Amino acid sequence: MSSILNADLHCHSVVSDGTLMPEALAARAKANGVELWALTDHDEIGGQHRAAAAAREQGMKYLTGTEISVTFAGETVHIVGLGFDPDDPRMVEGLLATRGGRGARAQEMSDQLAKVGIKGAYEGALKYVGNPELISRTHFARFLVETGICKDTSEVFRRYLTDGKPGFVPHRWASLRDAVQWITRSGGVAVIAHPARYRFTPNEEYALFTEFKAHGGQAVEVVTGSHTAAEAVKYAGTAREFGLAASRGSDFHSPDESHTDLGQLPYLPGELTPVWELLAERIR
Repeated sequence: MSSILNADLHCHSVVSDGTLMPEALAARAKANGVELWALTDHDEIGGQHRAAAAAREQGMKYLTGTEISVTFAGETVHIVGLGFDPDDPRMVEGLLATRGGRGARAQEMSDQLAKVGIKGAYEGALKYVGNPELISRTHFARFLVETGICKDTSEVFRRYLTDGKPGFVPHRWASLRDAVQWITRSGGVAVIAHPARYRFTPNEEYALFTEFKAHGGQAVEVVTGSHTAAEAVKYAGTAREFGLAASRGSDFHSPDESHTDLGQLPYLPGELTPVWELLAERIR
């Protein structure tokens, strides 16, 4: 497979914080010309067998996927895992542990919102949750839009739920080392997701990539829904500097919320090694 491939290796279903079932995502991906697909729900692999079956029905190639939240230098960083065994106990148990803190965090977020006059946020957010173990800021954001407190989810994150604003509660996720090892020891490849989104200094970013590679990480998202063209060029250079393969994914969550639809991305730059070349034996 070449870099000229419509691969979408980052998206979310109702199993985490997306709004579509895995089967509906597969149909949408196929309709948009996706040839190789992965469902990458946050800290969860419960939709993997459904997604793989749906991809087969649609005639698409499939890679298993997840997006693991880690804490690095005080920031939440996301590490995508691709091509792992979804039944590997190390992966299953690791993700179960990292999901464990979400419920208490959500209750605390609701309590903080109540202090600024927004009542019933926890119960309101639950209406949008397919899996209560994975309640997140996105579900609270949908509640705040539904109730007219904010006009869209972008306004929610400007006014609430981010550092220094009402409703923000930090959570300590897995370590970078743990996440990379859960992925690699279950046969997969670890990928730094949307690196331009993190608020790191140049030194902190260099440390992230250095430590990621030292733990066995092998790829970085170069083309993704939240990257500008200039950021794609920048992280193509970072991939070359660190000897990493390149990944491509829309980070699609919802037809109503996502700026980039499944499969609607530029192709990877041709001089990079596509991540799917490392996973040829794991593609189904």
